Amino acid sequence: MPEVAATFPVRRRLSVRGQVQGVGFRPHAYRLARSLGVTGWVRNGPQGVEAEVQGQGDAVAEFLRRLAAEAPPLARLGAIEVVEIEPAPVESGFDIVASGRGPAGTGVTPDTAICGDCLRELFDPGDRRYRYPFINCTHCGPRFTLTAALPYDRPNTAMARFELCERCRAEYEDPLERRFHAQPNACPACGPRLQLLDAAGRALEGADPIAETLAAIRAGSVVALKGLGGFHLACDARNAAAVVRLRERKQREEKPLAVMAAGAESLSALAAIGAAERVLLAAPERPIVLLPKRAGCDERLAGVAPGIAWLGAMLPYTPLHYLLFHQAAGRPAGTGWIDEPHELLLVMTSANPGGEPLVTGNDEAVRRLGSIADRILVHDRDILVRCDDSVMRCAGKEQRFIRRARGYTPRGVVLATDGPATLALGAWYKNTVCLTREREAFLSQHVGDLDNAASCEALEEAVAHLMRVLEIRPRRIAHDLHPDFFSTRLARRLAAELDVPALAVQHHHAHAAAVAAEHGLEAPVLALTLDGVGLGTDGTPWGGELLRLRGAAFDRLGHLSTLALPGGDRAAREPWRMGASALHALGRGEEIAARFQRPEAQGVRELIERAVNAPYTSSAGRLFDAAAALLDVCTISAYEGQAAMLLEGLAAAHGPAEPYADGFRVTGAGRLDVLPLLARVCEERDAARGAARFHATLAAGLAEWVRSAARETGLEGVVLAGGCFMNHVLSTALAAELRSASIEVFEASRAPPNDGGISLGQAWVARQEHAVTSAG
Repeated sequence: MPEVAATFPVRRRLSVRGQVQGVGFRPHAYRLARSLGVTGWVRNGPQGVEAEVQGQGDAVAEFLRRLAAEAPPLARLGAIEVVEIEPAPVESGFDIVASGRGPAGTGVTPDTAICGDCLRELFDPGDRRYRYPFINCTHCGPRFTLTAALPYDRPNTAMARFELCERCRAEYEDPLERRFHAQPNACPACGPRLQLLDAAGRALEGADPIAETLAAIRAGSVVALKGLGGFHLACDARNAAAVVRLRERKQREEKPLAVMAAGAESLSALAAIGAAERVLLAAPERPIVLLPKRAGCDERLAGVAPGIAWLGAMLPYTPLHYLLFHQAAGRPAGTGWIDEPHELLLVMTSANPGGEPLVTGNDEAVRRLGSIADRILVHDRDILVRCDDSVMRCAGKEQRFIRRARGYTPRGVVLATDGPATLALGAWYKNTVCLTREREAFLSQHVGDLDNAASCEALEEAVAHLMRVLEIRPRRIAHDLHPDFFSTRLARRLAAELDVPALAVQHHHAHAAAVAAEHGLEAPVLALTLDGVGLGTDGTPWGGELLRLRGAAFDRLGHLSTLALPGGDRAAREPWRMGASALHALGRGEEIAARFQRPEAQGVRELIERAVNAPYTSSAGRLFDAAAALLDVCTISAYEGQAAMLLEGLAAAHGPAEPYADGFRVTGAGRLDVLPLLARVCEERDAARGAARFHATLAAGLAEWVRSAARETGLEGVVLAGGCFMNHVLSTALAAELRSASIEVFEASRAPPNDGGISLGQAWVARQEHAVTSAG
């Protein structure tokens, strides 16, 4: 007999987890329920979104299907739990009710670029929000940087002080409106306002702050702009003198600067933009994207990114950004002008003088940026959480993080298993924090290098905010093995205050574990970790390691041949010292003074020969420094990693090259001897060719090293981790060689491969250790 549809009502209770608060999920459920004729309610709750729905069986089933299938664009659904309950005796309609209370269990929503609907309103002369710099809706705008606590309701945000006008409140309270419960909702009548200041903090009473700001930029001024997670320093990227002024004032002599353009077409003459890059540039997260430069880029943008092969570029992500380009275009109506090429290109660099944390407050901007900026464009909406721009690049169709921050923070990384709440404090450089809850790991924004008091305070703020906004009390705390890192000291202090165990995790173990965590690797796997330096379990500086990763434990199977570090950490800032170390290792120490004509050259030779303040390291980063110095590419670094970046840029510009014959040896002790490679580099007279062959030889040597270990251990997969894998030339060539040998390659994609991902790996190891301890 044919199945007869049920004629009695059914009721289901729903719990939806993930990124579902502040993204329009409740009005989505409301509109869907009304269209299907089902009754019930929906609300924000501590675990995400909660709902009850009642109606005929087929209508309720359709509601459940479409609730997930047609979720709002910014929603990222995790688990959806559905429980059958007794139908309510009398119920009419479907309501959005007040938020439930209790410990938070939902994700925090990242900041998002302005959406297409808001852009159309922004440039519609007939719209009441025409040219309003703070236009937003449920589908776009700030979230993380203005949220003090969950649930994500207006009283818990920086918008609490702005009373909604009658028209905005009507939008805010109407479930059928695009701005229903859009917490930053505002308009010119009731919302934040711009104000342009001079360097001393005095208000400049111009008719239009946007027009006055653009005029200052076009006149060659440096302007500080208040953004979502902090201030930017901006100037005309095509004005070489303005770029020089910005660099001199910020004391950023050579480090690459990022640029912002109205649209991708405004960049196409300067950089090659493939399909993947075009998608990433326009993504709601709006990261800075590294694009291969076209010929003539450095001449057109003198001083912006000297000597490297890539241009860091991004598109506008706030209404304020778009308004500057709109002003430059002559204020056309509509949005079609965005896709046309425009002359205006802005340098847009983080306003963090001296490597300190981002400036976020108006008074702070005057105090800290007054000596750098000629003008300061502020507004009266507070930034509650510092958050820098994310930086990414494309590797084929894959996206890779260089820095994970705005737009992605603190989006959860899904873990393979459940485990205790764990807090991990990261390392020294490129510090981030990780806090886990059940099967999710929440990475903080990029904190930066912990080499000044302000950055250390910023780390403490990031830890406190993450614990507060997620309402998580960690049951264990992980940190780097190095006892002198501020992050280590903070971890131990917090562990004592919370009365929970603290676990030290070796640096390269954490690098490998970060990649294992995001790929859900539970079985043993090989791990190749290449970076600058990290304290090894034997007390020496490691940095070129071949490991067998076994969850909470690891085995060091081998390492790169070692070189002396003359002057210790100073060698990382002065690559010529590593060149001198390479010459000594090759038995050519007598050439040091002649090759590197520096007053201290003979003294450095003596340090190496006497083994005084010259510890030996297996660091891959210092290997790149040695090659760069021997090729006379970089002898003194103006910023961390400069020598390696310049070397990579030359190799990329040169194109494919053959490895040096006999440029490496895999020894019986599990070591990869790269001294033959340095010997060949010593004799190279063409720097570009030498850089290309150095990369090709190193990739070939590393591939043979891993293949040898795979044969000996029987393991068929390898994790590639550490800062050296941000090198596109090396990582691409190595991954291709390994895959051609049928070795499965696992690379970082949800977090950076450098120290920005260390906290994720530390947390993963701590949870693995807990599982082992519990099982024992």
